[in-house]
Amino acid sequence: MPMSNKQRQIMRFPYMAQYTALICDGAIRSGKTSWMSLSFVLWAMSSYDGKNFAICSKSVGAAERNIIRPLMSVKYLRKNFEVSYRRSTHEMIVRRGRKENRFYVFGGRDESSASLIQGLTLAGVLLDEVALMPRSFVEQALARCSVNGSKLWFNCNPEGPKHWFRQEWILNPDEKKALYLHFTLDDNPGLSDEIKARYKSMYAGIFYKRFILGQWALADGVIYDMLDENENFYRPGEEPADMRWVSNRTIACDYGTTNPCVFLDILDDGETIRVDREYRWDSRKEYRQKTDKEYADDLASFMGKNQCTVLVDPSAASFVAELKSRGFLVKAANNNVLDGIRKTATLIQQRVIKISTECTRLHEELSSYMWDTKASQYGEEKPIKEMDHAPDALRYYVNSLPSWRFE
Repeated sequence: MPMSNKQRQIMRFPYMAQYTALICDGAIRSGKTSWMSLSFVLWAMSSYDGKNFAICSKSVGAAERNIIRPLMSVKYLRKNFEVSYRRSTHEMIVRRGRKENRFYVFGGRDESSASLIQGLTLAGVLLDEVALMPRSFVEQALARCSVNGSKLWFNCNPEGPKHWFRQEWILNPDEKKALYLHFTLDDNPGLSDEIKARYKSMYAGIFYKRFILGQWALADGVIYDMLDENENFYRPGEEPADMRWVSNRTIACDYGTTNPCVFLDILDDGETIRVDREYRWDSRKEYRQKTDKEYADDLASFMGKNQCTVLVDPSAASFVAELKSRGFLVKAANNNVLDGIRKTATLIQQRVIKISTECTRLHEELSSYMWDTKASQYGEEKPIKEMDHAPDALRYYVNSLPSWRFE
């Protein structure tokens, strides 16, 4: 397999006495994770016997998918080591002759995750997508590395320039005795020009700067600045004649009492996602709040005779209970905001999402949906909570899609 100079440096890092940490950041698909995880295991097996190591990602599932499974498919490892993984205990055991080490898998999803790793004594830790983990979890993992000669391994895609990991580690590699390597797509010789072009076409705006250029860029301005008036919209009558017959239908709901309540009628044929109709009730403008029963009546009228799944914000407990009591097929929406925004931006950029010109409020809100620049300057990334109700409903649907829709 061809290797770039930076990938070679990853393999050499463990044997550079002047460094105790390795930091790799930059573009997606640049070969950071695969080479780092292989180097991590080979170093552990050459340096220790009977020790514990940690492999951490934003979730156990992400670590298994992005690190454990690819490692277990590496021909060199299969040929020279006995590698097994116990899903019940989330531990990978690597043996060679009488030598054996254990690699425990952890998910650093939120602040409570720090307690999961307490009590372990580690000889090394690999933190994949460290910028997505709470600082408390990362610091607890680092504190567990008390074996002589232990080393720290970090990789991530960039976030905002005020992110704590950038401020503490990336800007201070000498102080941290860290080898810092910044990656672009060109640092992965395994990617063809065609594949690079495909990845570049998937992102725009802030996500292009971070995931393609590898920049720690500030989130500011319009979030969906890649929205195109011609490519992302269609007029009534321009949709395919068989659209309703070949598409899966979902109604996505952003529930509100004092805030607007929005329903989006979404038709998805597996290639194109069309938002065909919208419903909106704004109690402030109408000077009257509707009850859950009235909203359920409106949803029944909006849906018509053809039943379909309804995606609802899980915080709308009373409304969900009302819908279920009437026999609606209700699913709780995934309300991950930043991941949902990234995925929605990807599908808008790829022109997968197309919106009827009759969905005027969705059009207006998508065009006006803004990053909170003040929050970004303090290292917190979030949209301004204004003009966000229809975009939230669309995000609920996008978050329900399988991962292959974003590849």
